[in-house]
Amino acid sequence: GTKNIAIENSVAGDIVIPGNASLLEAIFNNLIDNAISYSGGTQISIRGDSDGHYTFSDNGAGVPDEHLSHIFERFYRVDKGRSRDRGGTGLGLAIVKNAIAIHSGSITARNDGGLTFDFTIGSKKPTEENSPKDHPAT
Repeated sequence: GTKNIAIENSVAGDIVIPGNASLLEAIFNNLIDNAISYSGGTQISIRGDSDGHYTFSDNGAGVPDEHLSHIFERFYRVDKGRSRDRGGTGLGLAIVKNAIAIHSGSITARNDGGLTFDFTIGSKKPTEENSPKDHPAT
């Protein structure tokens, strides 16, 4: 069936996230797919700031607390019967977590009138590897 879900994007248009474009796209695509498939909600909200802090939330059913610590595990399903019928691979949130980790970030999930993910990616603080002054030309 068709699902009417509104997406409210409050991320400033001029934010640049340094990193791998297809992995960064996978983070947001998988979070959106997950909310559309499983939340049962009608709204998704995405917020982000220039320090690399992002919040992705929906107004759906949330996840039972005993499952929250497992939802980033590969092949983990909150509702084993329903997920299989919907054709999910059980990899979406594992991909999200790994893609964020590759960008030196972290992600957590909590219930807050639906499911909310808080994550950090691409904060602008220079690191040893990408700071040119640490690598003089030889």
